Amino acid sequence: MSRMLMAFINDKKLSRKPLAGFLVIGCAWAACFAQMPMIKAGIGASDAELGAGILIGSAGALAAMWLAPLANRMAGRWAMPLAACLTAVGMLSLGAAPGIVYFTLGMILASAGSGVVDVLVNVRISEIEERTARKLMNLNHALYSFTYAGAAVTTGALRELGWTPFEIFLGLGFVIAVLAIFSLETRQPKTIVTDLPASEGLSVAFVTLAGFVVMVAFLMEASAEGWSALHLERTLGGGAAQGAMGPAILGLTMGIGRLMGHAIAHRISEMTLMIAACLLAASGLVLAGVAPSLSVAYLGFGLAGLGVSVIAPLTLALVGRVVPQDARLAAISRVSVVGYGAFFLGPPLMGFTSEFFGLRAGFIVVAAIMVATALFLLPALGRSAHAHPKRESPTDRPQT
Repeated sequence: MSRMLMAFINDKKLSRKPLAGFLVIGCAWAACFAQMPMIKAGIGASDAELGAGILIGSAGALAAMWLAPLANRMAGRWAMPLAACLTAVGMLSLGAAPGIVYFTLGMILASAGSGVVDVLVNVRISEIEERTARKLMNLNHALYSFTYAGAAVTTGALRELGWTPFEIFLGLGFVIAVLAIFSLETRQPKTIVTDLPASEGLSVAFVTLAGFVVMVAFLMEASAEGWSALHLERTLGGGAAQGAMGPAILGLTMGIGRLMGHAIAHRISEMTLMIAACLLAASGLVLAGVAPSLSVAYLGFGLAGLGVSVIAPLTLALVGRVVPQDARLAAISRVSVVGYGAFFLGPPLMGFTSEFFGLRAGFIVVAAIMVATALFLLPALGRSAHAHPKRESPTDRPQT
């Protein structure tokens, strides 16, 4: 037990700089989604209008992720802190938004900032994995999830105390400013390329398939995180704190699932683990969708969080191992761009489905997509990965 604890402390220390970036994203979006019922009421938007606003705002994340290699080259070690501060500005704009137009503009800013942070933290972790021969992706995603859970609970408590969205986002801004300072690298990042070299035989199909897998995982996460509070409060009659428990339970169980994934990553096939995880997430989402009470919905969201937790981290780790070292940033950027297509598909899918058929139907539709991923998309990704020559990396060697 002491050896495991020391290994955990060492792994956390190794990745402390990018971990600060993970915490920025977790705090920001937990505070946003846990307040979504209040924000929605404040701007006077319908389900469809809210979904459209999030959809348009997500364009900022896609553009930022595509340009993340350029931002990294131009800003160097300042890229992550500056992107974190842009996220804080966007969130503060959401808190002050008087209508759907200003809400959408705030979403664009917040999504753009968090999009750059998202790409850079995953690349930094992948680089540390290669340098230190430690598998760190699930661990850092787990700590992100625990942060998300804690921030959601805190936001719900502040709502119960009467805090307004602007006041909560103002406090969030101070937290993000501190984390941005901690995320500043002590030295300039190494020179990287901004595209995938064709000479390595790395097909576009592999990167695209990996992106689609991440997209499905993000779709489930975004659907549950963004709409769980509305489902718990509007469909099942919960209060503000009970509604905030939806995102909190998701964050907590996703953190637990990722720690479990970190512990068993060397003992079970990645594909087997991801397929089982997809099916578990789908069953949990169906249970939450048909739940007759808050307690059953909480159980469903908990199972969904456990299931979806490992899918994106394992996929990103797989990409980091297969692609050439100097193309890693470009590859993860491309995978993230495809993956964030979930934020284009998710808002209209959930918004328009709930508008015409209710929120319960929206969760069930996403669960069906998860089942299809387990049956067809993940096996195709496994075949594509095995079709490329295996590149030996430190994370593939036995650990001492």
